[in-house]
Amino acid sequence: MITTRYRKFAIPLCIVVGLALQSCKSEGKKMDENNSETAVLTHQGFLLKKGEVSSTFRIPGELIANQQVDLYAKVSSFVDKLLVDVGSEVKQGQLLVTLEAPEISSQLAGAESRLKSFEAVYLASKAHYDRLVKTSKTPGTISQNDLDMAFANEQSDMAKWESAKAAFREIADTKNYLEIRAPFSGVITSRNVSPGAYVGPSGRGSEMPLFTLLEQKKLRLVVNVPELYAASLNKSDSVEFTVRSFPGKIFSAEVSRLAGALDDRLRSERVEMDVDNTEGELLPKMVADVTIPVNTNGSSFAVPQSAILNSTLGMFVIKVENDSSVWVPVSVGRSGGNITEVFGELTDGDVLLKSVSEEIRDKAPIKVEITE
Repeated sequence: MITTRYRKFAIPLCIVVGLALQSCKSEGKKMDENNSETAVLTHQGFLLKKGEVSSTFRIPGELIANQQVDLYAKVSSFVDKLLVDVGSEVKQGQLLVTLEAPEISSQLAGAESRLKSFEAVYLASKAHYDRLVKTSKTPGTISQNDLDMAFANEQSDMAKWESAKAAFREIADTKNYLEIRAPFSGVITSRNVSPGAYVGPSGRGSEMPLFTLLEQKKLRLVVNVPELYAASLNKSDSVEFTVRSFPGKIFSAEVSRLAGALDDRLRSERVEMDVDNTEGELLPKMVADVTIPVNTNGSSFAVPQSAILNSTLGMFVIKVENDSSVWVPVSVGRSGGNITEVFGELTDGDVLLKSVSEEIRDKAPIKVEITE
């Protein structure tokens, strides 16, 4: 039984406890209201669909001569006359240098003498055989054996004459090597000999070529395209490039040749473009900055970059299913502008969030507003 002494304290205490309980209920009500407000936050979303991604990427390339050759002496000889020098523009077939080899002239004279000797022997054998054939028409004058022997001698002498002609042509052709002519039109870019120098085949008298000849009116632009973009280029596709010598000037070229295989070391495909250089502005060995267009075929899903969540767990897009968020693992492909290819367990018409962050947890309640 509560005494009068404590009754006066009990009533205020009950009032305090009651107020506290009422305050707790109010706080709980406010928290429930806040949670309810958080759950109904609306995010912008879009319907997933396939689309093309168009972009470009820049890659270094090199300009090389369409044709280039180092010219050596075919036979051991001495330089007689140099008719061109560094920077000379030459035409196909133009004489560049004459060489001197006296022993070849002597060999040619000897071969010519042997040729004439065998020719005379053959003509005599042929005349003898022809006379026997004519005489043999009178029965009993020439035996068949004598006729056969004469014919065999004629054929033998003719073979020796043909052999002498071949030997003469061989030495004559060798003498022709004493004149070196341009195999194609171009520019002489190096000269390594002077008149009187001893020259010969590479490794036997000439460690360096006599001349280096390059074709400059037409150049090749060579680039090594990475595996990711190897399928983006086809023959006749146009590309643009710049060089440091002409800042701000854009050159163009068409794809002419594709290697059709990846390089073992760089895992890239060699691609060549023909470049018209009629004006002679560009030079072989220039480094070019090449811009290559990249266009997908529209068979993959394309999403805004803001829709891709790059977290410590991997890359995801957030799909909305039954008013809940679902983190879907994806891998990305090529990008163009603000659009990126994604690959994963996705289907046409899935609803994805347009802007994502790690604050949107997996399996969390969510509401979405579809926008274009």
